[in-house]
Amino acid sequence: MADNLIMVARVAGAFGVRGEVRITTFTADPLSLTDYGALLRQDGSAGLTLSAIRPAKGGVIARAKEIESREQAEALRGLRLFIPRDRLPEPDEDEFYLADLIGLLIVSPSGETMGTVKSVHDFGAGDLIEVQPEAGPSWWLPFTRENVPEVLLAEGRVVAVRPVEIEGDPASEA
Repeated sequence: MADNLIMVARVAGAFGVRGEVRITTFTADPLSLTDYGALLRQDGSAGLTLSAIRPAKGGVIARAKEIESREQAEALRGLRLFIPRDRLPEPDEDEFYLADLIGLLIVSPSGETMGTVKSVHDFGAGDLIEVQPEAGPSWWLPFTRENVPEVLLAEGRVVAVRPVEIEGDPASEA
């Protein structure tokens, strides 16, 4: 993926019989997708150019210049849509985009290096930071105030507290 691209939506499938698509959005305002211009594929190539959009549960229903039939719309199911980072409005003071965390150093409150932010995902139960240590496999950190008390973008680091791991269910061992 091009370094400056931010995923803003994903095609969920066809809608109706006239070539409209259902799109799951990852923007604060789902209807803002049309404000960003042409949406790109992960490699930076042309994706979709939305010509009409309306709200729907979980996202939007859209008409795109590149789609003329239900079959074409259905063939795009799962297509992830991106925009260049510089098309996003600047966040307010003390705010940031989750994508801005990628690549930042993660340190403990005492300053010990824990790794870097590899990715940030929401699998349905809240945001998770994927931590990539210098050696070994990556691990997940819940992005909560308790686990991530400070985000210091200007300093290029995130202060994090690694959660205590649970070694099994004591109730099932009894």
